[in-house]
Amino acid sequence: MMSSCDAAIPPPPPSLPFSSVIHSMYSATERRWLTDVTPLIDVLGNRGGQRSFRVAPVASDVPERSVQRIAPTAAEDGATWPLNWPRPPRLLARPEPIEVIALLPDHPPVSFTWRGKRRRVKRADGPERIFGEWWKRSSEWVAVRDYFVVEDDVGERFWIFRAGDGVDAETGSHKWFLHGMFA
Repeated sequence: MMSSCDAAIPPPPPSLPFSSVIHSMYSATERRWLTDVTPLIDVLGNRGGQRSFRVAPVASDVPERSVQRIAPTAAEDGATWPLNWPRPPRLLARPEPIEVIALLPDHPPVSFTWRGKRRRVKRADGPERIFGEWWKRSSEWVAVRDYFVVEDDVGERFWIFRAGDGVDAETGSHKWFLHGMFA
């Protein structure tokens, strides 16, 4: 049942499909640029002198193996990033050694030194234990990493890990590494 207010409001005018609006506003060349990003990728790659790529997830528990570079225009394969633990948007190509002051076995560091700068840890979360892919490499049968998300006293957040479980020397060297940074 319509009220007197509803009767006073005129219906909206019919709208054109978006593709019709694009077709009427732009030339054929401009329309191609709006719908196909390949020429833009070519221009950016030629200007920067570097090959363009995007990253895609790979099914792996080991962080440096869980990402791959693919062509910017490659088709989606349906793979998704794991959502159960936060991962840093910037992962170092190789984890860098750091000096750490921490209680073992499961405590986060109190402070760490990376690239000559000492950082006091204000907050920490973890450990997240990641085992090696023993089904792929026999050398990773006992490999263990304990990852921590730490925040320093100026608010920068880092993803660091200890190689080994902190108790058994067979599981790793018990050395610490910085593996990534959060935005």
